[in-house]
Amino acid sequence: MTKKELVLRALNQEKVERVPVGFWFHFLEKPEEAAPNEVTIQQNIAGHRKFIEEFQPDFVKLMSDGYFYYPNKAIQQVEEVSDLKEFQSIGEEHSWNQGQVDLINQQTNQFVEEIAAFYNIFAPATYLKWQLPGGEKQFIDLLAEAPDLVAKALGIIADDLVNLVTRILTETAIDGIYLSVQNVQDERVSRELYQDFIQPSERKVLEAANAAGGQNILHICGYEGAKNDLHLYQDYPAAAVNWAVGPEGVSLAEGQKFFNKTVIGGFENSSQGLLYRGKPTKIQAAVNALLEEAGTTGIILGADCTVPNDIPLRNLELVRQAAKRFV
Repeated sequence: MTKKELVLRALNQEKVERVPVGFWFHFLEKPEEAAPNEVTIQQNIAGHRKFIEEFQPDFVKLMSDGYFYYPNKAIQQVEEVSDLKEFQSIGEEHSWNQGQVDLINQQTNQFVEEIAAFYNIFAPATYLKWQLPGGEKQFIDLLAEAPDLVAKALGIIADDLVNLVTRILTETAIDGIYLSVQNVQDERVSRELYQDFIQPSERKVLEAANAAGGQNILHICGYEGAKNDLHLYQDYPAAAVNWAVGPEGVSLAEGQKFFNKTVIGGFENSSQGLLYRGKPTKIQAAVNALLEEAGTTGIILGADCTVPNDIPLRNLELVRQAAKRFV
């Protein structure tokens, strides 16, 4: 069984000869600020090459470092809610799409064995709130004032992402996307408001990725302590779900029952966590505990989110070896 077969079987909740593992980190120091130029793209590609050679991963989450910025300048010009009325698509022919097709092909051309790969995509709301002049606070204010206009803008961004994910899933060798979503961190945004005005744009992207043949992963981002209502994502059409196990208070075993899908994670991703600092015996014990509780079907061991880029690779390998030994 190749590593790719191993991971795809795990995503399909089929029996595997060992539980696969997956960890990832960024290859640029400030990927959210990096423009897609020759320097940043080559750093991205070289980072993947080094990681693949040194760790020989079971699968790869391909980083979109250099392409975090959704290139719609109209977002940065939004001062008041009426400005959203003129919001338009970047168009199917925008270089942002072709650039990412090219990036993925260069990333995957470096694979030295048959492994699965999933490309990082952010939710429409994430692109919008990151690039508004007033950030997430302005996004929340706009949503409270005119949710229909915000939903319309999110739908336009989603349409652009549909073009992107369709192209990358049909013009490259990747197996799916890794869609990062997150609750709006403000009590004014209720579950109902999220479901009615934000959720449709996220589901549209996932449904397009499914239609293009992807085996797709939903990441519910708990970065820097963000809290999420997991009920919002319970029925999202993804093959697997990854969330922050500790901060959300939902174990892998509990998540299996809750989502009824393959689950990914189990380890804290910070530099203070066991994965980063732990002794081999404690990492082995943690793997055993996770698999004893959750079993070995429909499980991929990983972390809550992106791990620090200076994490000792030997610690990641300890997780894999412990999973291999687990009976």
